[in-house]
Amino acid sequence: MMFGSGAPDVGVVETVTGSPFGMQLAGPELPFFDPPGWDPGIGVDDALAAFGWVAETTSGGSADAALARLAERVAVGPVMVGPVEMGHLRYQPSMTGPIGADHYVVVLGIDDEHVHLHDPQGYPHSRLPVADFVAAWRADTVDYGEPFTLRADFRRTAQVEPEAAIRASLDRARHWLRAGSGDAALGLAEQVEAGCSADLRGHLVHFAVRVGTRRLADAATCLQRIGSTGAAAVASEQARLVGSLQHPLVIGEDREAAGILRELAPTYDALRRQLA
Repeated sequence: MMFGSGAPDVGVVETVTGSPFGMQLAGPELPFFDPPGWDPGIGVDDALAAFGWVAETTSGGSADAALARLAERVAVGPVMVGPVEMGHLRYQPSMTGPIGADHYVVVLGIDDEHVHLHDPQGYPHSRLPVADFVAAWRADTVDYGEPFTLRADFRRTAQVEPEAAIRASLDRARHWLRAGSGDAALGLAEQVEAGCSADLRGHLVHFAVRVGTRRLADAATCLQRIGSTGAAAVASEQARLVGSLQHPLVIGEDREAAGILRELAPTYDALRRQLA
């Protein structure tokens, strides 16, 4: 959204962030199909560097100072804001308070009463009361990042083709795959098999499985695009395995889901070997 008409495909952006290359247990019942130690803020910065872009990032301070900073920046052009707490984005149906979910939006304008923004989850030209926006932007229920973070003044410093950006991101991909992902898959298998709680099941079937499968499918496509056929085959198999978790988890066939996760576990080392 911030790159404009010259933006690469969304799948290329997602791959270059590093998000497909691993799996982590961020909490006792909080699995994500992204690397141990990774978060979207890290991914945004890595993608900017790989694509030859820079942006000015600021965060912290009081709410009034942050709003003044946002107003100054948005008077020049759109501003990327986040992480924000999704539960405070009350234009989204069923959002009535914090749910511990991070999100990013692009702010288009601000006045005394409302913030005007594009939300990439399918809410263009949304309007949000300033108080709700500040509560979301404070992000005190999000487990990474700083309050009131924005990125503005996006500038291209080099013309980097998508294939070159994918290749430039592979060292970081190998870094993310260095350890821990297989253990996370095995740990989640034990949790699911021992008794999948309603919260864990909901997180997996409504978010984590869908996002993880899409990321891996995008990565497989990108790796094939640069001729890394062995790594593409492993990522494609990972996408198949993660995607196949959805049905057994929805219908409560937890032993089957655990078996799939155990099959997934060794593929992270296999992908790292292929990328090497």
